[in-house]
Amino acid sequence: MPSANTAPSAATTPRAAAPRGRALYATAAACGVVAAIAAWAVAEVLAVFVGAASSPLFAVGSWVIDLTPGWFKDLVVGLFGTGDKVFLFVCLGVLVVAIACAAGILELVRRPFGALLLGLVGLVALIAVMTRADATYWWLLPTVAGTLVGVYVLVRAIDRLREWTTASQPSRVPTSSPERTRRSFLAFGIGVGAVALIAGVVARTINAGSLAIASARALVHLPKPVMPAPPVPAGADLHLNGLTPYITPSTDFYRIDTALQIPAIDPDTWKLTIDGMIGNPVTLSFAQLLSLPLEEHAITLACVSNDVGGDLVGNAVWLGYPVRKLLAQAKPRASADMVLSQSVDGFTAGTPLGVLTDTGTDALIAVGMNGSPLPLEHGFPVRMVVPGLYGYVSATKWLSKLTVTRFDQAQGYWTDKGWSAKGPIKTASRIDRPRQGGTIAPGRYAVAGVAWDQHTGIRSVEVRVDNEPWQQARLAETVSADTWRQWVWEWDATSGRHQLQVRATNADGYTQTSAVAPPAPNGATGWHTVSVTVR
Repeated sequence: MPSANTAPSAATTPRAAAPRGRALYATAAACGVVAAIAAWAVAEVLAVFVGAASSPLFAVGSWVIDLTPGWFKDLVVGLFGTGDKVFLFVCLGVLVVAIACAAGILELVRRPFGALLLGLVGLVALIAVMTRADATYWWLLPTVAGTLVGVYVLVRAIDRLREWTTASQPSRVPTSSPERTRRSFLAFGIGVGAVALIAGVVARTINAGSLAIASARALVHLPKPVMPAPPVPAGADLHLNGLTPYITPSTDFYRIDTALQIPAIDPDTWKLTIDGMIGNPVTLSFAQLLSLPLEEHAITLACVSNDVGGDLVGNAVWLGYPVRKLLAQAKPRASADMVLSQSVDGFTAGTPLGVLTDTGTDALIAVGMNGSPLPLEHGFPVRMVVPGLYGYVSATKWLSKLTVTRFDQAQGYWTDKGWSAKGPIKTASRIDRPRQGGTIAPGRYAVAGVAWDQHTGIRSVEVRVDNEPWQQARLAETVSADTWRQWVWEWDATSGRHQLQVRATNADGYTQTSAVAPPAPNGATGWHTVSVTVR
């Protein structure tokens, strides 16, 4: 019998049990996730120095948006509204985690297929990065380096897992301590994962530039307009509970665009260039733009993806310089008929030249919204605002360039995806109260909502209950034909289940059609209908 201070033999040394079976595969999958985090972190850190737009994270997301069929985009917007980007990020996140887990398991059971899978993902990300606007060869560096580091981390982590597993087998004499191999594996995996996660988050914050640009925005002092917007008439807002306010607060204004990452643009370095079929190229800095005689106009904007009764529409007071005056300086050629506006993130919109040069259309190069500089998510420092056209052909955010051209020579981002080229607004109306499926008490009830036909105006709104004759609603006041109008109709509600419908007639005498059409290719049609229970 051995003495108390006699060391036990190697055969009787307690072994740090390695994972087996499903636990082994789960551990290998975790190694894949750590490798993916390391790859992302390295790419983000290098993107700080190369340029925020070189980050593969948002490049892949933007590429997915570009390749997604229009009908599916409409479906996602219809289901999630302004939360469409959150949905996309969740889906991409789930996909990346699944691929990372698969890479870890493959590297364990069939080396080097796990490393090859990570390399393939890196290649896809590389293609996505190089298809972004203004990409340079330097943009290759973050993705290439991140992929190489990710592969290295995966291979080393799986090697350490194998060593731990081998050292823990009772039938084999270990070449190293099982406890030591376990500690080596955990130290490597946890250490790399923690450091990579912290570094990646910090770098992503820097790349987003939200804090720096928010500070720059806070320092912008907007000049007083030489032409202030007319005051909102006292009767323009009916102030009914549940009715959308006449002026939409900037924080509540809808946001639909292709930018997964809000561009971080320093107003001190921003420039607008006007080129193309012109006689006089124009370049304008932000300071020069603010020094121009700016005008203020209340204008309602609407997204072409808005379903009948949808909320992708809003009314705000915009400050900016008339587009027609800048184009006059550029001297467009007589044969030109379109202006292609471009965002710093590569988005483009084709707008009829005649609309932008029309003296009766208050199209703006906008710098302000509701009395403040443009919010970051709504185009800071500069965007376009054009009444009477859907946003996909006019409302370019983070504006950087105007190219005077022709519709037969160029097209905007959405045009080659099946949407119509010119996008004029359609007459529309919506019931805000009562809500679909709501319940109200019997008696007098104010049915109310909004109607719009920007640049033409609304003449009348009618409401009917259960297919009975149409009843005239009372229209609220409005600033101009470029804004929506609230309306209200007093209903003597009786007990039971009822269906309410609304239709509007514009200032030209056109009444909304009852024909139901989806948003694609040029805007939804039909009468907004809600069902309500009275009891």
